[in-house]
Amino acid sequence: VQLQASGGGLVQAGGSLRLSCEASGLTFSRYAMGWLRQAPGKERVFVATISGTGRSTDYTDSVKGRFTISRDNAKNTAYLQMSSPEAEDTAVYYCAASRAGPVKYFGLYEYWGQGTLVTVSS
Repeated sequence: VQLQASGGGLVQAGGSLRLSCEASGLTFSRYAMGWLRQAPGKERVFVATISGTGRSTDYTDSVKGRFTISRDNAKNTAYLQMSSPEAEDTAVYYCAASRAGPVKYFGLYEYWGQGTLVTVSS
């Protein structure tokens, strides 16, 4: 199984950025997908998750209304659209896959991508 995260980079506060996570080696639609992030010197934390069908999503409070998680099962790809990012969103973003459904606890994600760095300049 491989999860390839991409799309990170430098973005200005108030701008937008879309992260992608392409999966291979698994039946993509059977896995909930999540985005988690780790800021420098901090623990990895939950950002957003989406069910295998795409019908159910959940977000951490700090990104609600600004970030949108989505998926295209035909392309085996999940996305995180970041709108109006803030300096506090600067982190390495990881995509992950879970058979347990759309979960927040990072320990329930079985497969992880390599991470993509997002830097928000203020």
